[in-house]
Amino acid sequence: MKLYDLDVSGNCYKVRLFAALAGINLELEPVDVAAGEHKRSPLIDLNPWGQVPVLTDDDVVLRDSQAILVYLARQYGGNQWWPDGAAQQGEVMQWLSTAANEIHSGPNAARLIDKFGASLNKERALEVSTQALSLIEQHLGKHKWLALGRPTIADCAVYPYIAVGWEGGVTLEQYPAIEAWVERIKALPGYISMPGID
Repeated sequence: MKLYDLDVSGNCYKVRLFAALAGINLELEPVDVAAGEHKRSPLIDLNPWGQVPVLTDDDVVLRDSQAILVYLARQYGGNQWWPDGAAQQGEVMQWLSTAANEIHSGPNAARLIDKFGASLNKERALEVSTQALSLIEQHLGKHKWLALGRPTIADCAVYPYIAVGWEGGVTLEQYPAIEAWVERIKALPGYISMPGID
């Protein structure tokens, strides 16, 4: 099983993190995005969108970190990470959507601007970050984990860009429940880090 990977990508990291937590062995294939490898063969043949991560597992080829998390959890992770029941799956899935929407448009966008010089709207990214983190703070003030009262792929999906948000000026001092959740994730057996996370 191979993951086409970029070490500074939070989307790639969420897949690496989940695999480490669940004891899933991944062969990492680094992609030199600066050299445009993501827009050439073999990656463009696997993902016409020209983005990482991409997972190959025998004849299965998947793009999008949220989809990859669901696949790995369902196929190899057991129901702790991706539950069997429809209501429980929905509870996890809503957080995968948060990762792909508010976290992507908020902390991730702010980081892309400050760290990589992306031409995005910083004011909007910070506004979305504040809205999202305020809601997540309220939720984590009542719950230790995002879904089902235990670590799931929901936590793996939402965590990376919050943890490296400081690289875009999105800090957690105002969000003690999120800070405590970050520390709980770091304490999970098998946890691995990425550049930008202490």
